This record gives sequence, structure tokens and C-alpha cells, in this order.
Amino acid sequence: MSAVSDASSVAMAGGDQQALLSTKKDKEKAKEAKKLAKLEKFQQKQQAMMQKTNATTDKKKPKEKAERQIITYDIPTEPGAKKDVECPLPPAYSPRYVEASWYAWWEKCGFFKPEYASKGSIEQSPKAKFVMVIPPPNVTGTLHLGHALANSIEDCLTRWHRMKGHIALWNPGCDHAGIATQVVVEKKLWRQMKKSRHDLGRDAFLKEVWKWKNEKGHYIYDQLKALGSSLDWDRACFTMDEKMCRAVTEAFVRMHDDGTIYRSVRLVNWSCSLRSAISDIEVDKVELTGRTFLSVPGYNEKVEFGVLVSFAYPVDGTDERIVVATTRVETMLGDTAVAVHPDDPRYKHLHNKWCVHPFLDRKIPVVTDSFVDMSFGTGAVKITPAHDQNDYDVGRRHKLPFVTCFTDDGLMTADCGPFSGMKRFHARREVTEALKRSGLFVGVTENPMVVPICSRTRDVVEPLLKAQWYVKCDEMARKAVEVVHNGSLRIVPEFHVKTWHNWMENIRDWCISRQLWWGHRIPAYFVTVAGRPEGDDADDNFWVSGRTAEEALQRASLRFNVPKEHISLRQDEDVLDTWFSSGLFPFSIFGWPEETSDLKNFYPGSLLETGYDILFFWVARMVFLAQKLTGKLPFTTIYLHSIVRDAHGRKMSKSLGNVIDPLDVIHGISLSALQQQLESGNLDPAEISRAKEGQKRDYPEGIPECGTDALRFALCAYTGQGRDINLDVLRVQGYRFFCNKIWNACRFTLMTLGEEFKPEETFKLSGSETMVDQWILSRLSTAVHLCNEGFESYEFSKVATACHNFWLYELCDVYLESIKPVMLSGSESSRRACKLVLCFCVDTALKLLSPFMPFITEELWQRLPSSTAGKPDSICVAAYPEADDFLWKNEALDEDVNFMLSIVKCVRSLRADYDLTTKTKTKLFLSSQGGHDVEFLSKCADIIGVLSNCSSVEVNADNTSLSGCATVPLSNRCKIHLLLEGIVEKEKELAKLDLRAQKVRSQLTKCHEVMSMDNYHTRVPEEVRQANEEKKRQFQAELEHIVEAMTALNSM
Repeated sequence: MSAVSDASSVAMAGGDQQALLSTKKDKEKAKEAKKLAKLEKFQQKQQAMMQKTNATTDKKKPKEKAERQIITYDIPTEPGAKKDVECPLPPAYSPRYVEASWYAWWEKCGFFKPEYASKGSIEQSPKAKFVMVIPPPNVTGTLHLGHALANSIEDCLTRWHRMKGHIALWNPGCDHAGIATQVVVEKKLWRQMKKSRHDLGRDAFLKEVWKWKNEKGHYIYDQLKALGSSLDWDRACFTMDEKMCRAVTEAFVRMHDDGTIYRSVRLVNWSCSLRSAISDIEVDKVELTGRTFLSVPGYNEKVEFGVLVSFAYPVDGTDERIVVATTRVETMLGDTAVAVHPDDPRYKHLHNKWCVHPFLDRKIPVVTDSFVDMSFGTGAVKITPAHDQNDYDVGRRHKLPFVTCFTDDGLMTADCGPFSGMKRFHARREVTEALKRSGLFVGVTENPMVVPICSRTRDVVEPLLKAQWYVKCDEMARKAVEVVHNGSLRIVPEFHVKTWHNWMENIRDWCISRQLWWGHRIPAYFVTVAGRPEGDDADDNFWVSGRTAEEALQRASLRFNVPKEHISLRQDEDVLDTWFSSGLFPFSIFGWPEETSDLKNFYPGSLLETGYDILFFWVARMVFLAQKLTGKLPFTTIYLHSIVRDAHGRKMSKSLGNVIDPLDVIHGISLSALQQQLESGNLDPAEISRAKEGQKRDYPEGIPECGTDALRFALCAYTGQGRDINLDVLRVQGYRFFCNKIWNACRFTLMTLGEEFKPEETFKLSGSETMVDQWILSRLSTAVHLCNEGFESYEFSKVATACHNFWLYELCDVYLESIKPVMLSGSESSRRACKLVLCFCVDTALKLLSPFMPFITEELWQRLPSSTAGKPDSICVAAYPEADDFLWKNEALDEDVNFMLSIVKCVRSLRADYDLTTKTKTKLFLSSQGGHDVEFLSKCADIIGVLSNCSSVEVNADNTSLSGCATVPLSNRCKIHLLLEGIVEKEKELAKLDLRAQKVRSQLTKCHEVMSMDNYHTRVPEEVRQANEEKKRQFQAELEHIVEAMTALNSM
């Protein structure tokens, strides 16, 4: 019987839990009466629940068993007051009970503030500091499991540093997320009011966005608190707060003044739906293998992609034609040249010739350029400098005209002749038909291609020439490479360093302007001087920047050498790229450019933790801007976590129905409630239908209540998977069961220790420890070492595994069971020593686990007895166990106990083979030749008996005792003899085993047949082949096991 599965199985000194409550020594009677009254409601509820459970029918037992664990904490507790830990522990772990009240108390006590650790002046404190800013979540909606992963990792690190005594600050905040938030609010307005932002006007629309922000920002912070995030909420900030806006304006003005920011006309990623430039991260590269029809916003019909259209340009003055090909035939209206390779003999005679555009009054030159691949197609390439990056470069080299085909909203421009005013993809169709009518159409072939899609609107992105604001990046990139190379900035895992260098070495200047309404409006002003011709909007010389309009006016007056009265200013209506303001985040949150005390104390930070997918878009920009504006790195280490995907390896997408709110995993949710969330969201009907199908397939029974601790632990344990985490939400439930194991282990511990027990102020060996006491201290020493090593190297799965293994496989499965004989019949000194070891191990193991599971560890640790000297107020500010203080590692003993446990495992396996129940006790005989083994096994015979459910264990008994035993040679060190005579019928068991063997052989034969078929290695996907190999190994192992069991029976 497991100690943690039924903690009440052993009657320990001190009586049961009711006795713990009712016999409080040194308590005043009045206080006792008050306490009992306070508990009355709680006890009544528990009693009612038990009555309800006992009244259930057999049919409903599984359901009622789940309900029995839904226990809530109902003792009246003021917000911020400490939770009552004198009342009895509920019989089973309940996340709702455990997670109640603790967070508010932690917050009120100030444990999350750096000032708590400094106990005075932070500036003068000799303690080490750990400073980290949260990657500010977008106020576009709610946090998903990717955010939960990031926050679990960040909180673990913060809590670990805090428990190590460091001055720890984890600073919260939210990002305004310009494009993302504007799109979400626009969808909401259209769904609810059938109005666009243009219908409302800029000011009214911005009011709607602020309403959205206030609503979603609060919910996001509530989610973070529910996740147990130990953030200093007094320092929370939003990227559109006044102090953040000041920092953004200051950064722009300084960088514009020194020429780092400039204005230029270049190709940008243009979203016609948004009528704005967008960043590369907002462009999804959709790979097509051939002809594909895609839905495009604004079109009723689907649009064809993945084809190459070939057509001919007539050569002026000749009968010749040059055939070119394109995937975007509508852009031929912007062609200003045909390019051929200078060494291509097919076109030598056409150098410097001209082609005639068939639809426009325009001739286009034949130019020679070595970028052309002679072996591809006809070796001739149409050049559209205004709509393709390669063509843009050719156009600059050959000084070609730049003709724009598309308007901002995706219509054909006035330069497109008979196609002017058409929608761009309607023009695609019409141009093709016109080519056919003119006899210039050559043909269409399927063509693999990549289509750039706007991640916010699903529109097809167009390269478009626009006057925009840019940041020069070459020098900043050079410095960013240098600091990683010289070790000043560390990137973990190290394999991301190569990506860092590749990006920096191929960097382009950064477009920072966006044609939006929501965001930081660019503090630049276009200058018009009275009496002078108006300047070019694209010319940087006609723009001034300023912290205020008055400062800009003063600067314009000085630049143009005219009185301010002769100048009119027009502020740029565009806003800055969100990555610009978030790039300032590590120092703007502390008050930069002012020299605040927070900036002095907490900048630069220690660590930046985020997903590897934004290494360039955000992390690199922070390094750029911090070095540029503060002369310092914003942090010394970058840790990049994996990307969370669903159990099928798919990217999280609302339209797939696999984006899960962490609170739904914490509290549990039904399928119908999950689908109701979709109805109230921003998806269109088709997306809702697809998402519902996905949810029904993945969560047919909804999501069970798992609790915060289980979710955090699962996410951190998953980090060992690599670059991507395929998260099965239902696996989190397994860690909820782990919490129940911990819970029951601590209930058993409290009953074993008894009410009168007090540990020593400092744990030390008494000399009365048993072998198993010494062994658990050895395993604890290993766990402490692994946990600290894992945190230091950012191997969170290593820490999680160390904690999980110690609690489950060493403390619960072995130690708690093994001490039962000692606690029942051991000497007083051995019992005292056992209690000291037990209390010390549980106390230490809870501290090891605390950064991962803050709620359950606090609940249980608060109830552990403490020495007369007392203990810290909370486990979250208790000292984290250090490897130097745990020197009980004993490798020889570990090896011996592993040998013993291999015997236990073999005996349990034998018992299972013969279907022996736990009520059936058997005798066990062990044969061994080694002197040390004989001595060791004799010492631990009682433990082997307890762990393997044997009535007695004898070592090296005489041969007559072995009659009627099933014999299994474990190794050359030991033979196992399990007495089965009179317990099982030999022939009957052999028949059962033979039948099992036949079934396994049949399955193995089928597996071989599948794996032997023709072209198996080429036709079957690798993951399927790996699964088949694993099946084969399992069948072979099972068959070997059955044969061993039959051999053992035949030995009787």
C-alpha cells in the first residue's frame, strides 16, 4: 500500500487531524473558540460534500470522484490577509482550495518588490541584483499558452533569484501593439456597428481603442496574477503612458538630429487592407506547390496564384519578340525595362534596343545586367522597379523610371491606361485577356511560389514605393555582432548565435513609420515657408523634429533662416512602428531620459527572456537602441524559449480553435463554453465553424481543471523538447495528479511527525539514521545539485525532472513506504532521527519546487513544523537550498539501493504476471553469492518486503525452502524465488501466458509485414516509420517478458 495513496493507513503519535485541531497547547480558550467558530462553515461544507459523495450510485462513481476533489477555501479572509493554515488539510488536492488568498497576501507583504530584499537602500545594498522586464503582451486580446510559457519561465527565474537572497525585480507592462490592436478594434466596430474607422474619424476611433485597451489590459494583468507571476505591480507601465511617450519622442528627436533616422522613398511591405506599411514579422510566407486559389479580402471570388504567365514584348523596329514570364502579370503595367544577361548570346544583337509596351504609350529599353539567370526560362526578365526588390535594385543601377501600378487601397493607378481604377486582381485577369487578344500571350505553367500574406488581415502584401522614415542600422548591427563575439552579451541556447550574426551581416535599414491612427505619432513636422515653393514630402530637408511643436517651429526658423511667423508646420500623421517604442522598453520603463533612481538602480537589466521568433524584430532592436541612446547593453543575457504549438505541431491560430486561454486550463472549461468564446470573438462565420471543429476534435470533453501549479510545471518541463513545443493540454492533467501525490505525501508527513514534533534549528545527522534515511539524504543532495545546475544553465526541464523524480520515485515510492517499519516498531532514537530526516527532506523538496509551483508549496510549507527559532514569513522568501550545504551524496549507497529496487521491480512484475492482488501476500527468497550483497540484502529485507508486498523475505535460504517457487535470475548478483505453490495453478497460468504470447507474436508478425513492404522507406513518412519501430520494440520486449514468466513457472 502506498503511503501517499492512503496517508491514514498508519496510526502515528499525535492522533488524527481532528486531534491536531482540538488539542492546541498554550492557546487561550477565547482564541480557540473564535478559531472553531471560524472553521464551522468550512467543516459543514466538507461534511455535506462527503454525504453527497457517499450517496452516489455505482453508475456515477467516476463523475463523483472528480467532484469530490473540487474543494474550495471558504474561511473568511480579508483581501491581503494571510490564509488560515491551522485548519485541517482537505483529504485531496484541490487547485481552487490551494490557490485561494495566497497571491493577495504575497502582494500585500511586498515580497515581489526589490525593496523587500534590500531592507533599506537598494543603492547601498551589497546584495546581487536580478532585473528583468516582461516582454510586454499586446493589448489585442488575452494571453495564450505561449505567454504562459514565457511567464512561467520568467517567474521561475525571478523566484529562484529571490530565494537566493538577491534583490529581484521583474517589471510588468503592456504593449499598445499598433497594427494588431487597430485591426482588432476595427473588426469589432464593423461587427457591432457596421462602421469603419474612417466613418468614426480619428479622435472618436482612438477613444474606442482606449476603451478596448482598458478592458483587455486589466484582464491580461488578472491572467498574469492567476499564473502566480511575482511581478512588482507598482512599477507596471503601458507603452502609451506619458513617461513612455516622452521617451519615444526623445529617442526619435535625438536620432533624427544625428542622422540615424532619415526620410527616404523605398520599397515597403504594403497592406492594401490596412493602407499601411507593415513589418516583416507581420508577413506570413505562404508556400504554394502550384496552381492555388486563395481568398483575398475585398474579392467575392478566389484569386489564382502559383502560375507563371509568359507573354512577349515586341522589339521596336523589328519583327522580333522577347518572351518574359511573371507570377504577377498585372505588374507589367509598371514595367520600365527588359533585362538580359550581358553574356547571353541569344540577345547580343538586342543590346540597347527598345521594346514596345502593348497597352501604354511607352517604350522600354533592353538592359544588360548580370543578376539575370540565363538558364531560367527564356533568360529575359521584365523589370518593374516600383514593385519588386530585385527590380528596384536593377532600376537604381540603370536609372530607370519607377512607375507605381497600385494605389494605397489596391486599385490600378492612372498610369495603367485602360486598366486604371480596376482592382489589382481583376486587372490580373483583364491584362491576361488583353494579351491573348493582341497575340502576345504565350502560355501559363504551374509554378511553386511563396505568397506574402498580411498576418493581420490575410490580404496579399504588395511591395510598394513609399516615402517613409528609416533607421540606419549598419553601425548598430556591427556593434551588436561585436558584443556577442566578445562575450559581453550571451545568447542562450547558443545555436541562436549563428542566426544573430546572419541577420546582422545582411541587415537593411529599418522602416519605422506606419500609416495608422493608433500609436506614437511621429514627432516630425513638414515645413512650409511663406513665399517659397512647397518642398517635396519625400525630402528629409523639409522635415524637422521636435519634442514639442514649439521646439520644432524654433528649429525650422533656424534651419530656413526666417522668422517663425513665416513658417507653417504640418505634423506627420503616421505613427511609429510598435517595435520602436518596445525597443526602448528596458530603459524607458525606468524613466529614461530622466536620471531617475530606478534607472540608476535597475538599468542595465540582467536577463531578457522571450521567444526565438522575435530575436531580430524586438531583441536586436533593444540592443541597437540601448547602445545608441544609453551607451550600455540593456541586459547581459538573452534566453530564447521554444515556440508553443498544439499537440499536432500546428501554429496556434484562433481560426484553428487551438488558441487556449491559460485560465481555461487552470480552472477547466467545458466544450460548449469553449465554443461560446468563439461566438463572442472577432472571427468570421467560416473561421468560427472551422475552429469549432478543431475544438471538438481536440477537446471532446472540454479541458479538465488542472490548476496553476500543474500548468506552470508542465510548460517548464516541456522546454527540453527543442525549438518547438508540441503541447498536449490534456497532459497537463498528469501534473495535476503529481500535485495530488505531493499533497498526500505532506499529509502523511504531518501525521507521522505528530503535533509535538519540533525540528532542530539546523539539521544535522544524529548517528541513529537507518540505511534508507542515509539514502534519501543522498538523493536529496543530488536533487539540490541538479536544480541549481539547471537554473544556472537555463535548463528548466532538468530542474523539473529532478524535482519530479525526487518527489515521485524516491520520496513517495520508496522512502515513505520504507520508514513504516521504523515508525511502527523502531527505537525512540531511530524514530526521532527518521522524523528529522523526513521533515528536512519535505521542507527542502518544497523549496526546490517552489519556483515552479508557488501555490501548493506555500500551502504545505506553511503547515510544516518549525524550530523554536521560527522560519521566514513565506516560502517565496525562504533560502533556496544550495548544493554546498548538501554533502550527503553517497554513490556506493545509491548503487546498492538501485540494486535493491531492481529486485522490487522484478518481484512486482512477477506478481503482475500472475495477477496477484495486493491482498495476496507471498514469501520471497533471494539467492546471492557476493558477501556484500548478502549482507546488504539481509539488512534491507524488511524494506524489500514492504515495497514488493511480500509477507517475508529470506536471503540464501536452504534449497528445501525453494520448492514451489517461481525462479527468475535477476543478474549474476541475485536470483529471485517467489513462492507461488498454493497461490496460483501452474497449468492454468501457463495457458494464460501462452495465449498472451500468441497474441503478441501475431502483432509482431503484422508489424514485420508492414515494415517489409516494397518502397517502405520512401513511401512511408519518417514519423510513421519511427512509430512502427517503437511498436516493434515494445512487442519484442513484451514477448521476452512473457517467456521469462513462463520459464519461471516451469521452474516450480
